[in-house]
Amino acid sequence: MHKFTQYLPRSVMIFKNYKTNMLTADLVAGATVAIIALPLAMAFAIASGVAPEKGLFTAIVAGFLISAFGGSKYQIGGPTGAFVVVLYAVVLKHGYDGLIIATFMAGVMLMFMGFFRLGNIIKFIPYPVTVGFTTGIALIIFTTQIKDFFGLNIEKMPADFVEQVKVYASSMTDISWISFALGVLGILIIIAFKRFYPKIPGPIVVIIALSLIVYIFGLPVETIGSRFHEIPSMLPSPSLPAFSLEKIRLVFPDAVTIAILGAIESLLSAVVADGMTGDRHHSNKELVAQGFANIVSVIFGGIAATGAIARTVTNIKAGAFSPLAGMFHALFLLAFMFFLSSLILLIPLCALSAILVIVAWNMSEMHHFKSILFNSERHDAIVLVTTFALTVFIDLNTGVQTGIMMAALLFIKRMIDVTHITDKKATLMDLDFDAVNYDEELEDADALSKKHVPEGVDVYEIGGPFFFGIADKLKGVLDIVSTPPKVFILRMRKVPMIDETGYHALEEFFKMCQDKHTLLILSGVSKEMRRKLEKKGFDKLLGAHNITSHIDSALLRASEVLEKSSDKISPIENTTNKDN
Repeated sequence: MHKFTQYLPRSVMIFKNYKTNMLTADLVAGATVAIIALPLAMAFAIASGVAPEKGLFTAIVAGFLISAFGGSKYQIGGPTGAFVVVLYAVVLKHGYDGLIIATFMAGVMLMFMGFFRLGNIIKFIPYPVTVGFTTGIALIIFTTQIKDFFGLNIEKMPADFVEQVKVYASSMTDISWISFALGVLGILIIIAFKRFYPKIPGPIVVIIALSLIVYIFGLPVETIGSRFHEIPSMLPSPSLPAFSLEKIRLVFPDAVTIAILGAIESLLSAVVADGMTGDRHHSNKELVAQGFANIVSVIFGGIAATGAIARTVTNIKAGAFSPLAGMFHALFLLAFMFFLSSLILLIPLCALSAILVIVAWNMSEMHHFKSILFNSERHDAIVLVTTFALTVFIDLNTGVQTGIMMAALLFIKRMIDVTHITDKKATLMDLDFDAVNYDEELEDADALSKKHVPEGVDVYEIGGPFFFGIADKLKGVLDIVSTPPKVFILRMRKVPMIDETGYHALEEFFKMCQDKHTLLILSGVSKEMRRKLEKKGFDKLLGAHNITSHIDSALLRASEVLEKSSDKISPIENTTNKDN
């Protein structure tokens, strides 16, 4: 039964104890979030280079499905600022048809992430990478809003950040001071309501106030109606994208980016919701729901969607009890579109720009950016700045991929730094290995200083994971010893894992020992590690008696071998007594 229930959406699981007062709470929360989502959905769609209704389609279809099938009780899905940069670039290069295919593919990828239980892994994307590309996205969103905020007459905006700046620089003589004044007023309204009337959604106040001002006074500013002419009052008929191998190949990198961003943003939003409510979301269910929602969203003429942190927080603060609040939010949006489509046309674009300027500022997380830049380790600061710069000046794909790659390389370097090989008989201060910490040695019941090590026996210890980062250090151990020992004991009690490169290095080290007529004995080998070595056949190569679980056994084995040997140890000694 447990295996079955772990795949059930949270919306199904809540009905066991669902009551009327909970339904009322979900209805109120859904209506509240829908009021905020209405302008945001259209604003994100316009910023992404598509018509405003596509943002509404996304918020309705994907918003409903994410809540209905997701793994979080409070998640609100829809178009978000994180996607604006990627979607705008895809639309510019491949048109809306290319965006549909990229989003469809991203949805499939997200579902596979959930099916293969990658939800927990996604959470471990390094924080400097997340802050770097988020701040970069925020800057680009702000830049894209300058056109409508200042009422500039620019026919088509380039996707490249530098080119956008050049276009703005040459167009600033055509500023519409009315649009600019209304935009500033919109920002001030949002700030004021957030400070003095936090329960009243500032964006909807901006939309209503600026629309009334423009309509009553007949101000010459661009509106949704003047640019897009109409807003449909119903969802379009579903249709599958026109797939082609060439199109798939062209948009595949963008699909990967959409999938990664969607996973990060949705799980981050779910984690925020958990922190506020004490709930615990199911990350893999959430990824499957996000993927399914993206697929259906583009089938109904929408764009990419993910969990929206601001709307999710609003949902919680509005008293939501269950995923039904998110489903109600989508139904309310559908009602708004049906009844208010003619009024939506009156919304001035500078009002939507004012809302997105605030969104960009909130996304930027400047305090986190400055904290990592000035108060963290240099490596983290480098990853942050590199990710930010590449996101802004190249593209988001390059920024995210390079940031993750750099963070992975730096992680590997840190692992190499903390993994060491030490000579347990001497400090070797003049060699390129870590010296023994003798304070720790004194507290160690199995410290070598408390054992009798026979003459002709060298004991070294690996501290940390035995992976490719330590391989070169191991290969160089025998080279630094003037006289090869008769027995070489390699302690592995502090080795939690060994990878393929580590095993290969161990195999090569064994052959080096053979060449120098040195017997290799492994000490402190855990049961799991021994199973891995046996699976590789290393126990047959080295000899089963030469793989020991404790230093005492290893020293006893060394003493037995020394007693039987003369001046040199035959290489055959490494393979004797394999099965005894």
